[in-house]
Amino acid sequence: MSKNQALKDGTIHDPNTKLKVKVIDTLKTKFTPRKGEITYFVTAGNETIAFETEGYKKHRQLLILHMISWYCLYLGLFEAQIHSNWPL
Repeated sequence: MSKNQALKDGTIHDPNTKLKVKVIDTLKTKFTPRKGEITYFVTAGNETIAFETEGYKKHRQLLILHMISWYCLYLGLFEAQIHSNWPL
Protein backbone atom coordinates (compact mmCIF):
# COMPACT_ATOMS: atom_id res chain seq x y z
CA MET A 1 0.00 0.00 0.00
CA SER A 2 1.41 3.38 -0.95
CA LYS A 3 1.77 6.06 1.70
CA ASN A 4 -0.76 8.31 -0.07
CA GLN A 5 -3.30 5.50 -0.16
CA ALA A 6 -2.54 4.66 3.48
CA LEU A 7 -3.32 8.21 4.56
CA LYS A 8 -6.71 8.12 2.84
CA ASP A 9 -7.87 4.63 3.76
CA GLY A 10 -5.70 3.60 6.65
CA THR A 11 -6.62 1.26 9.42
CA ILE A 12 -4.02 0.10 11.90
CA HIS A 13 -4.45 -3.39 13.38
CA ASP A 14 -2.88 -4.83 16.52
CA PRO A 15 -2.78 -8.61 16.00
CA ASN A 16 -2.49 -9.42 19.71
CA THR A 17 -5.48 -7.45 21.02
CA LYS A 18 -7.47 -7.24 17.74
CA LEU A 19 -7.77 -3.48 18.29
CA LYS A 20 -8.21 -1.38 15.15
CA VAL A 21 -7.48 2.33 14.82
CA LYS A 22 -8.98 4.09 11.81
CA VAL A 23 -7.14 6.98 10.15
CA ILE A 24 -9.22 9.94 8.92
CA ASP A 25 -7.78 12.74 6.80
CA THR A 26 -9.72 15.72 8.18
CA LEU A 27 -8.99 17.83 5.08
CA LYS A 28 -10.89 15.42 2.84
CA THR A 29 -13.46 13.90 5.18
CA LYS A 30 -15.80 15.42 7.73
CA PHE A 31 -15.06 13.76 11.04
CA THR A 32 -17.50 13.25 13.89
CA PRO A 33 -16.23 11.19 16.86
CA ARG A 34 -18.27 8.10 17.74
CA LYS A 35 -19.48 7.49 21.27
CA GLY A 36 -17.57 4.78 23.13
CA GLU A 37 -14.45 5.08 20.99
CA ILE A 38 -11.16 6.83 21.76
CA THR A 39 -10.04 9.64 19.46
CA TYR A 40 -6.66 11.33 19.03
CA PHE A 41 -5.57 14.00 16.57
CA VAL A 42 -2.17 14.45 14.95
CA THR A 43 -0.85 17.71 13.57
CA ALA A 44 2.12 17.84 11.24
CA GLY A 45 2.68 21.02 9.27
CA ASN A 46 -0.66 21.96 7.70
CA GLU A 47 -2.12 18.48 8.11
CA THR A 48 -4.52 17.35 10.81
CA ILE A 49 -5.27 13.64 10.94
CA ALA A 50 -7.82 12.02 13.24
CA PHE A 51 -7.31 8.55 14.69
CA GLU A 52 -10.31 6.72 16.13
CA THR A 53 -10.49 3.27 17.63
CA GLU A 54 -12.85 0.64 16.26
CA GLY A 55 -14.09 -1.82 18.85
CA TYR A 56 -12.52 -0.17 21.89
CA LYS A 57 -12.81 -2.42 24.94
CA LYS A 58 -10.71 -0.81 27.65
CA HIS A 59 -7.43 -1.24 25.77
CA ARG A 60 -4.48 0.57 27.25
CA GLN A 61 -4.03 4.16 26.08
CA LEU A 62 -0.32 3.49 25.64
CA LEU A 63 -1.08 0.82 23.02
CA ILE A 64 -3.21 3.27 21.04
CA LEU A 65 -0.55 5.98 21.21
CA HIS A 66 2.11 3.49 20.11
CA MET A 67 0.01 2.50 17.09
CA ILE A 68 -0.49 6.16 16.14
CA SER A 69 3.20 7.03 16.51
CA TRP A 70 4.20 4.01 14.41
CA TYR A 71 1.80 5.11 11.67
CA CYS A 72 3.15 8.67 11.71
CA LEU A 73 6.68 7.34 11.30
CA TYR A 74 5.49 5.13 8.44
CA LEU A 75 4.08 8.21 6.69
CA GLY A 76 7.28 10.18 7.33
CA LEU A 77 5.64 12.65 9.70
CA PHE A 78 8.64 12.83 12.00
CA GLU A 79 7.59 16.05 13.74
CA ALA A 80 3.98 15.01 14.29
CA GLN A 81 2.31 16.03 17.55
CA ILE A 82 -0.42 13.89 19.09
CA HIS A 83 -3.34 15.68 20.77
CA SER A 84 -6.18 14.24 22.83
CA ASN A 85 -8.50 17.09 21.78
CA TRP A 86 -9.11 18.83 18.48
CA PRO A 87 -6.06 21.11 17.99
CA LEU A 88 -6.81 24.81 17.56
